[in-house]
Amino acid sequence: MALLLSVASCAVLAQDVASPSPPAQRVVGEGVTGTLLRHSQFPSRHVAARNVDVWLPPDYDEAKDARYPVLYMHDGQNVFDPSSSYTRVDWGVDEAMTRLIGNGHVRPAIIVAVWNTPRRLQEYMPRKAIQGESFIPTPGDPPFPTAEIVADAYLAFLATELKPFIDARYRTLTGPSDTFVMGSSMGGLISAYAVMEFPNVFGGAGCVSTHWPIAGGIVEDYVATHVPAPGRHRFYFDYGTEAIDAQYEPHQQRVDAAMRARGYRPGVDMVSHRYLGAAHNEAAWRDRIEVPLVFLLRP
Repeated sequence: MALLLSVASCAVLAQDVASPSPPAQRVVGEGVTGTLLRHSQFPSRHVAARNVDVWLPPDYDEAKDARYPVLYMHDGQNVFDPSSSYTRVDWGVDEAMTRLIGNGHVRPAIIVAVWNTPRRLQEYMPRKAIQGESFIPTPGDPPFPTAEIVADAYLAFLATELKPFIDARYRTLTGPSDTFVMGSSMGGLISAYAVMEFPNVFGGAGCVSTHWPIAGGIVEDYVATHVPAPGRHRFYFDYGTEAIDAQYEPHQQRVDAAMRARGYRPGVDMVSHRYLGAAHNEAAWRDRIEVPLVFLLRP
């Protein structure tokens, strides 16, 4: 069970600035590696308040002049701490980053994990991909009102509220070449959408087990026509072959073809991996988390 300890004046924080968020508390407990700080119920003008966890690289406290790239991750309760994870298995990003930094495979980076809310579908479904007043997420579902989709508001929260706060509070590198976003399933959709909608904020997306089949694949068409020109952005895609992921291959292949047609180069500014036998859960994503981390944060 993770514990929260007050660190309002903790030395690992950058110089204190006025903040809309409560003071950070340190999260400690079995399964948490390194310095993990929680901004509880971070407020927003755009979407509901939620917890935001911030993981700091091992040398953050000692390297006083160093600044770091930042990776924003969705479904943040599943990223670091098994006690808060949906399946009681977390992605293990804290352990993976500690290993990768230690062996020089990635740049030391700050990881910002943004918790989801009960409105996960509404926040993660790319709004501008939808035509009409409703859509059917999965065959057999009732029509879902398009007006309830608030993905653009969620991205405004990330880009115009949370990111400025993180850049002011922590020692970050602020440009798009040092700012990335990643998530799984619906989190993969909103990660790709974030780069398309805010290409001057986010320089790369990690799209893990992306749920392209939603609403008959309408997000694929949006990617084909709205992905930014190649040269300044990177996209990581993957999928498994079991459970829900068994549906993903033809959808991912169409996205890959659209990316190549746009000028993205496999192995350079885009990758797409198939993981045989991998299912659709945190344990599967934990097993391969190092691959997208290295692609986005390579030295």
